[in-house]
Amino acid sequence: MRDKTQTNSAEPGDRLIRAGAVVFFLGAVATLVTVAPLFFGARPFPTYMFGLSMLMAIGFLVAGAGVLRSVTAGRRQAREAAPGASR
Repeated sequence: MRDKTQTNSAEPGDRLIRAGAVVFFLGAVATLVTVAPLFFGARPFPTYMFGLSMLMAIGFLVAGAGVLRSVTAGRRQAREAAPGASR
C-alpha cells in the first residue's frame, strides 16, 4: 500500500528551509566577495559588505527554524495518529 503523503506536498517549515538556504547562499557569495581582495592584494570593500556576510548566519537560523517547525509538526501528526495516546 502506498503512503498517503504526496511527494510534492509542502510540509510545515519547507518554505522557511528554502528561504534560509537562499539567504545562506547570498551570504556565502558576499563572504567570498569580501574576502577575495585580501588574497589579491586589492583595496578592501566597504564595511557594509562585512555586514552582508552575516546573511550566512541569518540564513542558517531561518533554515534551522524551518527544520524545528517541520519536526514539531511531524511529532504532532504522529501523536494524533497513535491510537489511545493522549497527553
